Parts: sequence; C-alpha cells; structure tokens
Amino acid sequence: MAKYPRIREQHIAVFGESGSGKTVLVSSFFGPTQEGSYSNDLWDLVADDTGQGNRLYQNYLGMRDRARTPAPTRFEATTYYFSVKLKGGDNPAATKRPFDALRLAWHDYPGEWFEESPSSEEEANRRIDTFRSLLRSDVAILLVDGQKLLDYAGEEERYLKSLLTNFRQGVLRLKDELLGDEDRLVEFPRIWILALSKADLFPDWDIHSFRDLVIEKAANHIEGLRSTLNDLVDTPDALSVGEDFMLLSSAKFQLAAASPEPVEIDVTQRVGLDLILPVASVLPLERRVQWSERMEIPRKVLDTLADGAETLAAVLVGGKALGIDKLVAFLPKVGPLAGMAAIPVLTEAAKLAGSQLRAINTQAREHHDYLTATLTQFKLDLDQGVKNKLFIRSLK
Repeated sequence: MAKYPRIREQHIAVFGESGSGKTVLVSSFFGPTQEGSYSNDLWDLVADDTGQGNRLYQNYLGMRDRARTPAPTRFEATTYYFSVKLKGGDNPAATKRPFDALRLAWHDYPGEWFEESPSSEEEANRRIDTFRSLLRSDVAILLVDGQKLLDYAGEEERYLKSLLTNFRQGVLRLKDELLGDEDRLVEFPRIWILALSKADLFPDWDIHSFRDLVIEKAANHIEGLRSTLNDLVDTPDALSVGEDFMLLSSAKFQLAAASPEPVEIDVTQRVGLDLILPVASVLPLERRVQWSERMEIPRKVLDTLADGAETLAAVLVGGKALGIDKLVAFLPKVGPLAGMAAIPVLTEAAKLAGSQLRAINTQAREHHDYLTATLTQFKLDLDQGVKNKLFIRSLK
C-alpha cells in the first residue's frame, strides 16, 4: 500500500554575509501565507516544524505591526522545511498523482563563516557538516546586500570584490574536507543565482540594471568563483555560476532620518519571493534539458541533477491526458539508455510556454488536478518573473 502523504523534496541553499537579510527573507516568504486574509486555491504552505514556523511568523508580525526587524542570528545555521500541501486530497484524481506535497528545504548558511574563522573545533566541524548538507541543493542563491551596495555607491567594485572573494576563499578553505576521498563531487548545487537583497532600496532598477552593474564591476571575481566551484564538481560544464540573476525584497522599509532603524515596514511590497518555489521546483528541470541538449552528462550526475525530473515532467505536460504517463512508466531507471530515453519527455515539459502552458493549467484546474495546476502555475510564474524583469535565467 502506498504511504501517504507522498512527498517530493527540493532543496535551495541561501548564502549571504551577516546582515544581508536572510532571516527577514525567509520570514517574509512564509509569514504572508499564514495571514487570515491569504488564500490560495491550489495549495497551503505549512512549516513542518511548528516552533520554527511560529518564530518565522512572529518575525513577520513584528515587521508588519511594529516595524521591528528580526534579531540577528550569528553563526546559526538553520534549515527550514516547508510543505506545499496540495488541495483536493479527497478528489479521485489525487490517488493517481505521483506525490501529494512538495517539500522545500531552505538551507541558511551563516555569513559569518565566510568572514571569520571558527572559534572552536566544534564550530569548525559544525561548519563542515552544514556545508555538506547544502550539497543536496539543486539551486544556490548568493545574496548581494542592497544596503552595502548603496553604501559603496560609485565604488561598488570594492564591496562586490570583498563579497565574492570572501565567499571563494571560504569555499577553498573547506575544499579538502568537502572532497574527502573523492576527486570531484557529483552531488552539488548546479545553479548559482546572484540575487540582490533589499531591492526596495533601488526603486528604479530592474534585474537588467543589477546584472549590468555586477558584470561591469565584478566580472573577474565572478569568474574566479566559477573557477573555484568548477574544481570541486564532476562535469563542471553542467554548472551555472553568475548566469542567473534575481531581485529580492522582503518589504518596503522606511528608515528614520538619523537612525538605521525602520519607522515603518510595508510587508505588502515584496519583490521576487513568489519566485522561490518556481525557482526551486521548475528551474532545475529546465536547466537539465538545456545541458542535455548540448552535452553528454554522465548518468551519475543526471541522477543528482533535478532528481526525479521524469516524474515532474510528466505532471507538467498534463500526464495521462497526453499519454506521457505511459511513456514515463516504460523509461529505464538505470543503464546507459536511461538518460536518453527520458529526454523527449523532459524536453516537452521544459519547453512548454505561452498559450500551450496556460491551456494545460486551465484544463488541470477544471479537472481538479491540483498537482499539474500547481506545477504549471509555477512555470507560468517563472516566465512572468522574466517578463517583469525580476529574474534572468541562463540560456546556456
């Protein structure tokens, strides 16, 4: 008998220096979904750990009602688990869907660990263990602190150089421990997005403004980071570093004239947070197809790159309605043909767009197929993020 609920898990890793807004970001991602006025016709967002969820919602309420930002967390590595629980559990179609909930594991890596040396052996071991847990992620987000970018206006290269160099050197210091007995790592985040946090400080910017500034001021340092990460991973061609860009803002902060403390926080003015779930769930599938079309990727790498992508693809294209589920059922799970056999399904799903994608979404909603409706909506949201100039996805 199948176990319920059936869960599919996606991981993202969020890196950023101390004060770059990581805790505020995750609080603003989760908090609005808990408000009484919030509604979503496809799914509910639940924090798997009730205490953790309450703390995040408390942070959110502090911002919303008292203009109070969350207390800083130093050297505190936290993984937040959220479940996107699909509605329609009593629907007959629900028994046939491959999973009932999408779990998002959001790994927070303390910025201090890239800026300061561990104060004890215990902390050094904890740092290694934390980084290893991040290696399960499909997507990594490296935050560029908007406030620091503003502080260095006119000489942004100084801040960007410091950020990227600290991060690169931090990875180099951990390299031997991370590799262990392996020559190269097979499981590793393959998509590294550069994201501007506190984007509300730049009301006239779109994602192209941010991308252009970073490339103009720090192209060499991005290349240095890419080179360092290349040396860590198996099949380094299947690695995107500094090719995807994103704008993020947890709220609109109104600061006092003579104090860094906010006097008002408008939590309704968030930017980019609605793209977190689409980025975590759909982007790895798209990237896997892009890479598969231009290179041969070893099966051992494919198995860690958008793991379970075949199932995800079948759901996206409408599953049984298009007969794709039968094709998926006959896909070899192992062996040299496994990757090749899956490519038509993956390609079909990854390239869905425009009217065809909207038609599948509409049909899924009419049939109360909440899983296909949710995933196609994520893909529509990702495409809209690009159109709204909040996100740039690599075309390589």
